[in-house]
Amino acid sequence: MNAFQPRIPTQQPVEPRRMAHRTQRRQPRHSYQAVAGETTARLAVNLVLCTAAIAGLVKLLPYHLSQQAKLRELRTEVQGAQGRVKGLRADFGRTFDSRQTKSVMQEQSYRVDENQRPVVLKDPTPNEDNY
Repeated sequence: MNAFQPRIPTQQPVEPRRMAHRTQRRQPRHSYQAVAGETTARLAVNLVLCTAAIAGLVKLLPYHLSQQAKLRELRTEVQGAQGRVKGLRADFGRTFDSRQTKSVMQEQSYRVDENQRPVVLKDPTPNEDNY
């Protein structure tokens, strides 16, 4: 009862897998001199392009700085003009107001309202006799 019983094969025997041999492509071997020459040519072209770009930037920098200075000057002038325009707009409504016509005329001309008398202030000079 304790004896070994032979196995009954339930599965078919597994055949060993055959590896399909791949054909290896032989890559052409480049000589190191050719690779070094190609790398040197790339570096040379990149250096020439970088030098040209830097030279162009150096030539454009003074022009850019002068344009920035002109722009700052124009912005300053525009701010001054905006202040004057703001004052003129505030004065515009007063100029065409019929109630303030007399005061506007007095400001813009030498004429004075007939009901007013001109007042002239004088510096009092000290009299030497009063001492």
